[in-house]
Amino acid sequence: MKSSVKKSHKNLKSQLTQFTGFLFLRLAVYSVLFILLYFFYDVGSQGYKAISWEFLSQVPKRGMTEGGIFPAIVGTFLVTLITALFAVPLGMAAAIYLNEYARAGRLTRLIRLSIRNLAGVPSIVYGLFGVILFVNMLKFGTSVLSAGLTLGLLTLPWTITASEEALKSVPDSYREGALALGATKWQMIRTNVLPYSIPGMLTGAVLGLARAAGETAPIMFTGAAFYLPFLPRSLKDQFMALPYHLYIMATQHHAIDKARPLAYGTALVLIVFVVLFNLGAILVRARLRRKWRH
Repeated sequence: MKSSVKKSHKNLKSQLTQFTGFLFLRLAVYSVLFILLYFFYDVGSQGYKAISWEFLSQVPKRGMTEGGIFPAIVGTFLVTLITALFAVPLGMAAAIYLNEYARAGRLTRLIRLSIRNLAGVPSIVYGLFGVILFVNMLKFGTSVLSAGLTLGLLTLPWTITASEEALKSVPDSYREGALALGATKWQMIRTNVLPYSIPGMLTGAVLGLARAAGETAPIMFTGAAFYLPFLPRSLKDQFMALPYHLYIMATQHHAIDKARPLAYGTALVLIVFVVLFNLGAILVRARLRRKWRH
């Protein structure tokens, strides 16, 4: 009798603990969603008033209190494109080498630890490093190229880490089966590993690029300009960018009250840019998954 009562109390305590844990998790999720929705509502309700064809297709005018943000849109797109071309192939290749080719040992562990630490370095440090390496040493100057490569360095640790975790999720039996049938190392990776890991690798790369598209500190040192009424003619020119443009209009503008509606509009365009970028990457990921698996 006592043992049954004790068992009943134990089950009740376990159920109470489980209920409390699930309640806490639900509250955490709902809190995040509430904050996110409120943020989108605030930016959207204020920003849509500034959206017009002139706003999207014209250059800033009258001290950036009128006109549009077209040069900033083009500059953000160019910098993100350079970042993707630099960071995604290099990061994925590094992850494949570390997970599939590198021997387990102290050096490999040290490399992985360094990559994890680099992912947590503040972005302003990358900006200063970009000034030293790309602007001064390699003589690229303050330009689209310098800013894109700096953001590529910032994104690289994220891409490597996410890609390596995606590769680790593929069961070893897939590798062993291919090798047992006489496939080479690269054939095994290409046919039995990448088709199942490429969605996760692309997800990590996209998250890193989305972060890079919204960064201000690295580009303000390496190429972003306060105001340019024209588009960059080459990769060696300075450029305007949405994050830096938004930072100036929201905090440094001489007439913040007049510029605030345009700042909200710029913020909304930047959010839409990142969302569309992510949606495009999701479509590419789904297409690649179907192609690799067939």
